[in-house]
Amino acid sequence: MARQSFQFTSESVSEGHPDKVCDRISDEVVDAFYREGAKEHLDPWTIRAACETMATTNRVIIAGESRGPKGVTVAAIQDLTRAAIRDIGYEQEGFHWANCNIEVLLHSQSADIAAGVDAQQPTNKEEGAGDQGIMFGYACNETPELLPAPIYYAHKILKDLAMARKAPTGDARQLGPDAKSQVTVQYENGKPVGVTQIVVSHQHIVEDLTSRQVRDIIEPFVLKALPQGWISKDTIWHINPTGKFFIGGPDGDCGLTGRKIIVDTYGGAAPHGGGAFSGKDPTKVDRSAAYASRYLAKNVVAAGIADRCTIQLSYAIGVAKPLSIYVDTHGTGKVSEAVIEKALGEVMDLTPRGIRSHLDLNKPIYARTSAYGHFGHSAEADGGFSWERTDLAEKISQAVA
Repeated sequence: MARQSFQFTSESVSEGHPDKVCDRISDEVVDAFYREGAKEHLDPWTIRAACETMATTNRVIIAGESRGPKGVTVAAIQDLTRAAIRDIGYEQEGFHWANCNIEVLLHSQSADIAAGVDAQQPTNKEEGAGDQGIMFGYACNETPELLPAPIYYAHKILKDLAMARKAPTGDARQLGPDAKSQVTVQYENGKPVGVTQIVVSHQHIVEDLTSRQVRDIIEPFVLKALPQGWISKDTIWHINPTGKFFIGGPDGDCGLTGRKIIVDTYGGAAPHGGGAFSGKDPTKVDRSAAYASRYLAKNVVAAGIADRCTIQLSYAIGVAKPLSIYVDTHGTGKVSEAVIEKALGEVMDLTPRGIRSHLDLNKPIYARTSAYGHFGHSAEADGGFSWERTDLAEKISQAVA
């Protein structure tokens, strides 16, 4: 039987964290391929992008493989990189959007990989997975967004602070782009009921701010982000526990794409297959199948079939259909996992092409996913966060009936 009373901690990092700067740039490149492809009337099913970014003191290096429109030039990538860094808010001496050195090392996708992934005629070969791997999706009824409470509120604190930092007025304008949060949630009878520890480390652009002054700025946002009554006199706060945090971002710590995969997903409350998301077009099942598994898990919970649901999908490179579908409802299911597994394979085409089609992933919708998690957002009108819809719940209910 699962534990009913315990504490669980998840962390988040802001859009200005060095690794998140790199995720943002990598996803801006993916978006550029889809935007320019549409302008050049290129078939979006043929576009490929696998972009990795490293950032350090006034230097950004972008490397990877691609296939797509001619309009995504080195100069265009440099421009979108500067625009992203500026939007995040970096204008400090050691990392400034206007004068950082940007090196672009993208090259053509391997012909051997392309041969395994591309659909081929007249042999009727289906589009295969862009790599082997295992992907997990998870949902629970702890929050309206069906995301675990610790990671949801860790994200919300930093997202709210980022909005305030960019506002035209307010004390939060003294904060810088780089930040981290951590929330320890107390569970009783299996439900989140309060917060025992809060950690926020936030860069400040006014150099002589003390930790006490930073807390005075941050505390109202934390209180507003968390449910009423979750913070008590016994809650322990750690605000800038090391003191001064003036030098931040890639100038303070080297950043790399794909290094915050637990922040990107469920904060440690569910397994992770190991693959990162950012910088990858949706032929890469590391990304698209992780979105599909979240979509399915969320719809299982939304249908009332389970209070918690973990789904694993597995793939082989060049092979279209998933090798396996695994479901665990953690003892909360209304029907057996085997019945749910069978139903999921019936209600959605889980080939890479089927996922891309069902979730409409051949679009420039990825830069927005690079901070504050890939899950727990509202589905957007232009197709962004389509995997957060719950439009499959009724079909799943009917399939398991």
